[in-house]
Amino acid sequence: MNFPTPAIVSQAAVRPLPRALLLLLCLAYVVPGFVARAPWKTLDITSYGYALALAEGRTPWLAPEILGLSPDTEGLIPYWLGAWAIQAFGDVMSPELASRLPFAALLWLALMATWYAVYYLARSPGAGPVAFAFGGEANEIDYARAMADGGLLALIACLGLAQPSHEASSYVVQLSGVCFVFYAAACIPIRFATPLCVGAIGLVMLALSGAPTYAVCLGLGVALILALTPVDAKLRARSLQAAGVFAILGVAALLLAVYLHQWQWRILPAENFRQLRPLFELVVWYVWPAWPLALWSLWIWRRQVADWRFVHRHLWLPILLGALALVNTVITTPSDRALLLGLPAFAALAAFALPTFRRAMAALIDWFTLLFFSAAAITIWVIWLAVYTGTPAKPAANVARIAPDFVAQFSLPQFVMAVLATLAWCALAFWRARRNRPEIWRSLVLPAGGTVLSWILLMSIWMPMLDYGRSYTAQMQALAKVLPPPASAGCVAAWGLSRSQIVALQAQGGWQLKTLTDPASASCNWLAMPLESQRTPSNEVLGPEWQRLAAVARPTDKNAEIVIYRRQAN
Repeated sequence: MNFPTPAIVSQAAVRPLPRALLLLLCLAYVVPGFVARAPWKTLDITSYGYALALAEGRTPWLAPEILGLSPDTEGLIPYWLGAWAIQAFGDVMSPELASRLPFAALLWLALMATWYAVYYLARSPGAGPVAFAFGGEANEIDYARAMADGGLLALIACLGLAQPSHEASSYVVQLSGVCFVFYAAACIPIRFATPLCVGAIGLVMLALSGAPTYAVCLGLGVALILALTPVDAKLRARSLQAAGVFAILGVAALLLAVYLHQWQWRILPAENFRQLRPLFELVVWYVWPAWPLALWSLWIWRRQVADWRFVHRHLWLPILLGALALVNTVITTPSDRALLLGLPAFAALAAFALPTFRRAMAALIDWFTLLFFSAAAITIWVIWLAVYTGTPAKPAANVARIAPDFVAQFSLPQFVMAVLATLAWCALAFWRARRNRPEIWRSLVLPAGGTVLSWILLMSIWMPMLDYGRSYTAQMQALAKVLPPPASAGCVAAWGLSRSQIVALQAQGGWQLKTLTDPASASCNWLAMPLESQRTPSNEVLGPEWQRLAAVARPTDKNAEIVIYRRQAN
């Protein structure tokens, strides 16, 4: 059956992006941010702390704890992955780096799953281009590949993806789970067994990483779309079977989470739901530049969306994923991490806008992107130059005010990486401006390249400043001047510290902590507690034998001071 389509695409417009360049772009996006840095607060370092505790056998695998504190984010898989990686690679690299390897792999797989999802959606009925009267229309396979290239570029270009996707946290696992389910639903019924296995893995990942309700909603929604999607008569039975399997898998994932005590009610009271204006502001910057393209796609494909006779899978599957993410953003917290799960869907919708672009619209996107990311790169370089040379003076003064006592240390590898990325951006801009390109993915090359450029610059020449501001390294170095070395300090009692502070003291500082209420803490001659605990009357927490020595702050957060006490001899 032929379906009407607004895509008018010639064979010249579907030349694929060279595979080597696409893989290099993904590699340049994934690797920076996972390597050559200390654990950052808060999710990054706490995930590492629980993974390290599991790897060292200091806590049970089904109920990880640190000094009696359970993780502040639900889920088991993130800590299991980090622990297994530490056990496997902890002898050949630092445990911090080893614990991040699975999350780097998951981000890579999420990008690949999104590419294949858009590829198979572009091959679904009603998604292909119009057949020309005298031939010359795009070949189905070439068209699908070009659309998949555009979808992947749109995902990489999303500004909100960069920072949360490079944390060792449950949200990376959730993002990968959504992408796996997206891929599985997209390629059924063309493929069957492998997608179902990948979809099952994705739903389990969601259920055991803090999103069991999301998993069952996604499974049931995918089942409904597969049941209503028009397919050939010989594939109809396969599509209905897959729909039944997805419905069962979604419910089974929820039951597994309940059985492992991983389901918790996270929906906010109605009066705390996110208001429309803050939601709009979040979507505008977080999903840029995919959201305007997605809106254009919904408008230009509106007849297919509104066609009540058929459910067009290439439109309704991304709509389902995007709607779930938006609803989740409104009714749960943190809202930005909830919106993260909708980025693959928005990227897919953005891809289906590409075949309908006029030359003027493509040129507008190119010029805006070129100016925006060039200005961003120049700003990053100017601030870096100010930090290392003192010129210009105003940016140097601003950095000194935000990060006092920061001492800039030049790193040749980071500098070379930043220079190469900047030169690559200049070459990309020259290639795009040299002449009009017919490829349908051309409008997303500069947004994706600019995002990768900015991310590489931040993760190279700005890494020392970001590490200083976002990690606990500087505070632990200051505490080492107050506390004796771990080998001679014995144990350190702790009271009121956050999970990230506890992990920093144990994993980065090396001190052995015990809770103040633990009878074993009677042998501890040192005590660490947060500054806000000083509001508590001392006789309710401390005995008269404790003498305050110092309050050590994080240089970029004066509200995160740790106060050190020493027990006085009787």
